[in-house]
Amino acid sequence: MTIVGIDNRAGLIREALLFEWLTIAWMVIEAVVAIGAGIAAHSITLTAFGLDSVIELISAVVLIWRLGVELKHGEAFSVTAERRASKIGGGLLLALAAYVVLNAAWSLWNGQGEEFSMVGFALALAAIPIMYVLAKRKIYLAERIGSRALRADAVESITCGWLSCVVVIGLTAQYLIGAWWIDAVTSLAIVWFVAKEGREAWKGEECCDDCQ
Repeated sequence: MTIVGIDNRAGLIREALLFEWLTIAWMVIEAVVAIGAGIAAHSITLTAFGLDSVIELISAVVLIWRLGVELKHGEAFSVTAERRASKIGGGLLLALAAYVVLNAAWSLWNGQGEEFSMVGFALALAAIPIMYVLAKRKIYLAERIGSRALRADAVESITCGWLSCVVVIGLTAQYLIGAWWIDAVTSLAIVWFVAKEGREAWKGEECCDDCQ
């Protein structure tokens, strides 16, 4: 964890708040479009992608509360808020890991992947670079201010970016070769990482550098 001065820390907190508001703006768009496109195309994966956006939206709201406490009352008053936000973030990550497993199992059980949706494809494609930028900066800020809660939120952005890749790959494979199972199998690759980060956030372990 990097130690920063009070003035620098306040600036980092404000920057983190900005990125959380940007996250909320994008997640609202992503959730509405993905769920709508998923229902229209009868696509389990697209609908689940939208539900993941709702989870990340909740996480961003929690982080805005935690960062706001520190900005208003100072670092000493943010300790309790950090612990609560970290536990909530950890719980959301564990829920996200469970949802990925259940969604993949359901898709494989039914022998049906996602139906092609141009709207869903465009949304997932746009989400990849957006989530990369958000996640990278959040991880940097989390390390600078020593916030496990912010790191957990960054991991959710990473997960959203990965699921975006899964949606793009799955839609493309489904459209070109009818490989309905690719999205389900690929999505399982991130479960261990998400569950690990969720457990660490729940326990409140210190930020480290293994996720850069």
